[in-house]
Amino acid sequence: MNLLIIGTGYVGLVTGACFAEMGHYVICLDIDAEKIAALQKGNVPIYEPGLEELVKRNISAGRLTFTTDYQEGVQKSKVCFIAVPTPSQEDGSCDLSYVLKAARSIGDAMTEYRVVVTKSTVPVGTAQKIRQTLQHLSIPFDIVSNPEFLKEGAAVSDCMKPDRIILGVESAEAAQIMKEIYAAFTINHDRILVMDTASAEMTKYAANAMLATRISFMNEMASLCEKLGANIQQVRIGIGSDHRIGYHFLYAGAGYGGSCFPKDIRALHAMARKAGVETPLLEAIDTINERQKKVLAHKMKAYFGSVAQKTIAIWGLSFKPDTDDLREAPALKLIEELLSQGAHVRLFDPVAMPKAQKILSHPQITWCHDEYQAAEGSDGIALITEWKQFRFVDLDTISKSMQGKAFFDGRNQYKKDEMKAKGFHYFGIGVS
Repeated sequence: MNLLIIGTGYVGLVTGACFAEMGHYVICLDIDAEKIAALQKGNVPIYEPGLEELVKRNISAGRLTFTTDYQEGVQKSKVCFIAVPTPSQEDGSCDLSYVLKAARSIGDAMTEYRVVVTKSTVPVGTAQKIRQTLQHLSIPFDIVSNPEFLKEGAAVSDCMKPDRIILGVESAEAAQIMKEIYAAFTINHDRILVMDTASAEMTKYAANAMLATRISFMNEMASLCEKLGANIQQVRIGIGSDHRIGYHFLYAGAGYGGSCFPKDIRALHAMARKAGVETPLLEAIDTINERQKKVLAHKMKAYFGSVAQKTIAIWGLSFKPDTDDLREAPALKLIEELLSQGAHVRLFDPVAMPKAQKILSHPQITWCHDEYQAAEGSDGIALITEWKQFRFVDLDTISKSMQGKAFFDGRNQYKKDEMKAKGFHYFGIGVS
């Protein structure tokens, strides 16, 4: 089938490349001419494992093309996916201006029946707003809500092998077209869940809110464990063994970040507020997470007394491994706090350094080429992002190069007893 993807960010580019890999003919559209020119050459602007190879392979096969022209994209494509940003506004609500602008542009270019699909994470009622935007047309169309469930760092795999496909539809014809598009993605047709558009829109927010709840719950339990002498790692195993709970998203740490959880929790809360519904749990999730991002800074202050003129190595800058995404990254919050108190920071991330250098500028920042250089002369190390290469570093070499011996493990990557045996003053999360 001929498909148009509007927006070439994480969601749009991954979705477009995966659709092409499955045999569809895909046009990816973006208003950023410079980005489109780079993509036409196979240059992918984001780091996502496997994505660049997928893009280049499907460009060569002729199944994936790029344009800035709505007329070309809409007229050649039966289904138009909107995958543009939906940033937070000051009150936490979702900014739909990019979505509605894309919908208007689709309408301006339509000459016959089209299916307009929202891939972007949008508030309940957005499908109806798009319908209102296009209702002046004499041409028939359908609106579909098809939220994405892609994890950065595993987005290609998530797209190619989805555990569920949510279709919010308004007509049997649209449902059948969408099922045809996704037919190659799953042999279990019960994974394609058809519902109304409002429920589909709500499903995306509810899913992210549930996952964020688990993380914030574990972080709150970690704080209690530290006070009472318990170990959150053992508690995690104990509760995760209950099949009703399971082990997913039960890791305590330095807080969650990224483009989804923080934004979606605030947007869901804003929706509830507008509807006159009290949601104290949603408020608590966000409050706990913002507090958790300050935990390591508090531990450092308690240990050093003052971090002024101290040198802290930061291992990991992206909000999670296998991505260069810095949005809402806990590392940025820690760096900001340390610099404000007069500390020197030595920074390293395997992938996110170029993006970090564009947004961080301070005379007390030193950019390092690996974790070993970052550790040199430091009074302490803070591990924020659990990149695999940090798991098996030569800790003896690290220790010898440091000025101090403090190690603040924001992801509980290491074992307390082993770190102490190597001479480190070790501080984990939820470990007394």
